[in-house]
Amino acid sequence: MNYTFYEMAMLFFAYSFLAWLAETTVATLKEKDFKNRGFASGPFCFVYGFTGVLLTVFLQELKGDTFFLFLGSTAVATAVEWFTGKTLEHMKQKKWWDYSGKKWNFDGYICLQYSLLWGLLGLLAVRYGNDLLLSLYDFLPDAVAFVVVWVLVAVASVDFAGSLMAAWHMQERLPRLFGWNRRLQKWTYRFAAAVTGRIEERIIRAYPATMQTAAERAEESEEKCSLVELFWLFLIGAFLGDIVETIFCRITAGVWMSRSSLVWGPFSVVWGLAIALVTALLYKDRDKQEHHIFWVGIFLGGAYEYICSVFTEILFGKVFWDYSAMPFNLGGRINLLYCFFWGIAAVVWMKGVYPQAARLIDLILRKTGKILTLSLTLFMAANLCVSMLALIRYDTRAAGTQPVRRWEQVMDERFDDERMERIYPNAISQ
Repeated sequence: MNYTFYEMAMLFFAYSFLAWLAETTVATLKEKDFKNRGFASGPFCFVYGFTGVLLTVFLQELKGDTFFLFLGSTAVATAVEWFTGKTLEHMKQKKWWDYSGKKWNFDGYICLQYSLLWGLLGLLAVRYGNDLLLSLYDFLPDAVAFVVVWVLVAVASVDFAGSLMAAWHMQERLPRLFGWNRRLQKWTYRFAAAVTGRIEERIIRAYPATMQTAAERAEESEEKCSLVELFWLFLIGAFLGDIVETIFCRITAGVWMSRSSLVWGPFSVVWGLAIALVTALLYKDRDKQEHHIFWVGIFLGGAYEYICSVFTEILFGKVFWDYSAMPFNLGGRINLLYCFFWGIAAVVWMKGVYPQAARLIDLILRKTGKILTLSLTLFMAANLCVSMLALIRYDTRAAGTQPVRRWEQVMDERFDDERMERIYPNAISQ
């Protein structure tokens, strides 16, 4: 089933509100005092809305299979919960919630009992909840639905932006970040302090563990990878991932096969993003034992690969890998063996390769400054854009659509079917 933007938006806000209502009610009854449990100030828990939409888009094909829908919902929702917890911890250097006192917890952010609950809720949402909510939405006249959606988008955007500013203590940093002139600085500072100060007080009341001292904030930058380093990690990961997959195909299948995600150069975007994400999320945990990183890699790697498979199929109309012939696979998108490979790769990267890569990046930046980084950023941005256009045209060309626009004609000239088949030999039209 294909959902419109307005239907997806209504599902997002409906699940955000219902989750906020449930979380706030439980917290208020437990504490015997009102607790707004949302990250934002309004009646929304955006992470639940995002997860609901994510499950709707990526697990729709499992709607008729109760077991795999439950399993997929458990995996994706738990991955989102862990990712969200780690991201928020990076903002405030504190845990927003802690399951360390519960049995079968992992890293204090996820635990078995809640993972099973998320799986059940995800199953109910995808199989029954979406249809129920959209049937209610259909009662709204089109004009009313249009206004409601865009008002909610506007309010939520302002609310979320203000909450982010509060979480990052922007009321303290704005004068340093925006140096246009003193008058604008004063106005911006006063506005930010007035808005984010109130929001931050609410966040601290709802999540006392997030309270952060000035000394802790001073150490915050030392516990994070910079954006420049993450870009280089993406680049290195994309290159190494392509090389590893190419050699693996040669060993297992006996053929040299292109495994690149892009039309120019040996770069696997899936691996590059995975390396950048795992480094950003596990940076503080890099000194922990190997088994900790291994299990994180298995779980998040599997969820990540599944989402990438569905996303690329939706966007480009192609299946770039299919594990249907392998045992213990889920929809042909992931399988147990390769999930173990994700775990091994996470350990090898964090314990062995990353320290060397970090030293190499530091040397490159000291020798070349920002010139090489800027040049490669522009190259990769152009490479991504051209690759997306070539893949889109590859799909529409297979459907018999003739080129009309100039970019379609250029793609047909530069990236014909023969060349695209060499670059993406495993791409299967859907």
